Amino acid sequence: MKPHLIILGAPGSGKGTQAAKLVEKGFKHISTGDLLRSEIAKGSELGQKVSGIISRGDLVDDNTVMALLKANCDVDKVSYIFDGFPRNIAQAEMLEAELLQKKKTLAVYFKIDLGVLINRVVNRRTCGSCGEIYNLTTKPPRVADVCDRCGSVGTIKQRKDDTQEVVANRLKIFADTVEPMLAFYRSKGALVEIDASMQEKVVFSELGKVIN
Repeated sequence: MKPHLIILGAPGSGKGTQAAKLVEKGFKHISTGDLLRSEIAKGSELGQKVSGIISRGDLVDDNTVMALLKANCDVDKVSYIFDGFPRNIAQAEMLEAELLQKKKTLAVYFKIDLGVLINRVVNRRTCGSCGEIYNLTTKPPRVADVCDRCGSVGTIKQRKDDTQEVVANRLKIFADTVEPMLAFYRSKGALVEIDASMQEKVVFSELGKVIN
């Protein structure tokens, strides 16, 4: 079985794009947001608890997220990609202690210069219909304002939080929280760093070498 992957990287570093490619190779992508919505839709006891938390406008606490992961992940049979969780050292330690335990795991850090990253994110555009991601400088749609993937017209937009000021603030917050996680996985011999400034295909090729 392939190792479980914990994807770490700043907003815009290409984590989502690479995770989607890995799914085609047999991994299962875990999104805590999707799990929360699914559990609520099931109407389970856990789903009702989550619904109550969200309806009060509160953030779902780490213990509840862990209960959600344990209820939905079979780490003995499926290789998972954890993207967006853990977000801090406390969550990383909890994920290891309560779910992954001593399963084969790799933390993959998509490392990129912050100046390059700000330029990349500011130029990022997303199709509102199918979620396809573009970049005006490196990967524009073949026909302006028409999605290559689904053919929708006029749906390729910039996210409201992809402005330079907002991105710079998000990167500062990310930098403050990622270092302890990198140290944690490095101490376990489970950290791999990949240069995320390379072309998308090259990054995926390097990722494949690490996994295999």
